[in-house]
Amino acid sequence: MINKEQLVRAAIQARQSSYAPYSGFAVGAALLLQNGIVICGCNIENASYGLTICAERTAIFKAISEGKRDFVALAVAAGENTPTSPCGACRQVISEFFPKGAPIYYANVKGEFIETTVSSLLPGAFSREDLK
Repeated sequence: MINKEQLVRAAIQARQSSYAPYSGFAVGAALLLQNGIVICGCNIENASYGLTICAERTAIFKAISEGKRDFVALAVAAGENTPTSPCGACRQVISEFFPKGAPIYYANVKGEFIETTVSSLLPGAFSREDLK
């Protein structure tokens, strides 16, 4: 099974596919499935900024579209110095599909990372239960 350092390296590698001509801020994500498979994604910008998608959501939506939902962990890599945490929209999407205690690693390009959990990233997340 892949370890957290390998997952972070996969996210750093996924950054290379980023399309970020407007911000210049490349982001990669690596999502670990229960069976050990890793699904990667990158941020993809658009001239119409609202149509941009983050690396985390790219990886999650890619996995969901392939019928995979047994998510175990997620690594996100961006930035030269300080690890950058997922944005608010990504936090909400992460909380929809990951177990609340699942580890989330956010890293810089040097491989330094911070480890947290889904519930720590977004305490009190809006959920399906809130719709009842």
